[in-house]
Amino acid sequence: MIGENIKRYRKKKGLSQDKLCKLADVTHTTLAKIESGANDNPTLRTLKKIAAALEIKIDDIAGV
Repeated sequence: MIGENIKRYRKKKGLSQDKLCKLADVTHTTLAKIESGANDNPTLRTLKKIAAALEIKIDDIAGV
């Protein structure tokens, strides 16, 4: 769910995984694992960075 939401918002913004990684200051491996569902419990710090880079709220990522 979280990974799917991140991917959806990333594509909506027209960002590649590489670009989002640079904007959020997270590794490509981390982002790829989250988006694929391999990491279904990312840290709050990581989610905050991704949300800030996407200019959305963490609630949007969590689907709340």
